[in-house]
Amino acid sequence: MDATEQSTAAATTLACEQVTRRFGGLEALKSVDVSIRQGEIYGLVGPNGSGKTTLVNAVTGFYPPQEGRIVFENRTINHLRPYQVAANGIARTFQNVALFKGMSVLDNILLGRHTFMRPSALASLFYWWWAQKEEVRHRTQVEEIIDLLQLESVRDESVDVLPLGMQKRVELARALAAEPRFLILDEPMAGMNQEEKEYMVRFILDAQEALNLTILLIEHHMDVVTAICDRVAVLNNGEKIAEGTAREAIKDPAVVAAYIGKSNDAA
Repeated sequence: MDATEQSTAAATTLACEQVTRRFGGLEALKSVDVSIRQGEIYGLVGPNGSGKTTLVNAVTGFYPPQEGRIVFENRTINHLRPYQVAANGIARTFQNVALFKGMSVLDNILLGRHTFMRPSALASLFYWWWAQKEEVRHRTQVEEIIDLLQLESVRDESVDVLPLGMQKRVELARALAAEPRFLILDEPMAGMNQEEKEYMVRFILDAQEALNLTILLIEHHMDVVTAICDRVAVLNNGEKIAEGTAREAIKDPAVVAAYIGKSNDAA
């Protein structure tokens, strides 16, 4: 390996190498290769059912690949359970809002700190001398995220009463509370209007800069993808059919065919 190759390898945060995942007779991922560089926003797009969320679930330990391997910061993580993946610095949001209803914004975000919490009966018994210091430290971290995402006005509100755009922002805040180095956003703009999308884009970029994040973004809104993604991979039927800058990838003939079908010469 020459100096250039070593530099490229060192700059790779996440690599999926020949990742394959089957569900019975359905091959949801077919030898997918993805390499995400440190500090970039990498887009993952494709038609519904193309394998995007399956790839994310493979990375985060929900559905480990049956073939191939996933390498995060030069460590193979195929065998890790979801909580172990989170503890190693990978956090995610979900396609459908997965907040805890009936709880406040603050408490939902605090739950993102679970990988750092060490509860015990002894610590509770000596709360004022022991557990209180840990609680203050966690709350300090959460308050910084609340400031970053401008959630001060709703911090004590129940998440049930918030509009969808604000709930998505709370879910982003909870993911950031885990102090990830690699953040996976699964359709964070789904169901939003144009104004809410613009706010979310700004907060994603602010978080990336403030926290030095590498981001994998799954998104159907191509205006968002072309605006903020450094590179994009396109999946279709479990295979990667294109990769490059957003504008290059969406112009690829295979991508056009996947989205709108092949042209009919007879028409």
